[in-house]
Amino acid sequence: MSPSENATLRTAAVDAVVAASKVCREVQARLVAGASLEKGDKSPVTVADFAAQAIVSHLLERVSPDIPMVGEEDSSDLREEGNAALKDQVVASVQAVLPELDEDGVLAAIDRGTYAGSATGRHWVLDPIDGTKGFLRLDQYAVALGLIVDGEVQLGVLGCPNLPLNGDGGGDKGCIFIGEAGGQATQRGIEDADEHVISVDPVSVPADARFCESVEKGHTSQSDSAKVAERLGITAPPYRIDSQCKYAAVARGDAAVYLRLPTRPGYVEKVWDHAAGVAVIEAAGGKVTDCRGAPLDFSLGRLLEKNKGVIVTNGRFHDEVVVAVRAQLGL
Repeated sequence: MSPSENATLRTAAVDAVVAASKVCREVQARLVAGASLEKGDKSPVTVADFAAQAIVSHLLERVSPDIPMVGEEDSSDLREEGNAALKDQVVASVQAVLPELDEDGVLAAIDRGTYAGSATGRHWVLDPIDGTKGFLRLDQYAVALGLIVDGEVQLGVLGCPNLPLNGDGGGDKGCIFIGEAGGQATQRGIEDADEHVISVDPVSVPADARFCESVEKGHTSQSDSAKVAERLGITAPPYRIDSQCKYAAVARGDAAVYLRLPTRPGYVEKVWDHAAGVAVIEAAGGKVTDCRGAPLDFSLGRLLEKNKGVIVTNGRFHDEVVVAVRAQLGL
């Protein structure tokens, strides 16, 4: 790609994630905050999920109609007769940003995300809302968009609508993180377009590091993480945070290690759960592999079928973390 085309795609990706992040924040405030949701009612996050995918898909199609998209959602559920009310809410949320889209246009935009992926050529990878339970807890979630070229992640944009601008928890909430292969990682606000360069924690000794992991026990083996930390001499309590915001936290130095350790045999990671985060981490100076130390392989379609678990570090002692994880998991 030429520099001008790279710049065009970067701008479009950032604009799309910003727009989707704003819609997700509005839906969360309107349908979750102050509401008494029945247990298991995920309708608010479902509205935001579909709306975010439609918005990102349509905005990217405007500038890159030839680049397909691997998305987490399709519109089949919305087309069912019993989900008319849900569909209407999704369409209304999208039209608040894109009034030119009618119902058919919204559903078609969602369905652009059904691409199967490929080892060659270019395609977008989108997780419209990563961190469903965090969204419903009014906590952390992310809009995660990556661009894969010939099986390699070249661009990642993470929208973290509830993450404070400062790593110490200060400042306004709402961050956008951008990472380009061969370039630098940057952070900006959802409302403030000024970007500043971010980098990983320079700590060089594992014992001095802080690690982060998923809040939900179903997403990572917290017991194994604790034992890995013990092997490395890490004594600081874990930083538990939802979604790909963990990638953002390591990229800007809030923590130096992120472990996503397998919770059950045969589980395979999805490409949309990691593509954007990998781009941001690597541009910030960090490193990402699976639990065996192999790079994540994004050339196999929608699943990371050749990988087992994920290890993210600031890159200073990555091999030591891999050794500790392999010893703990018996790999």
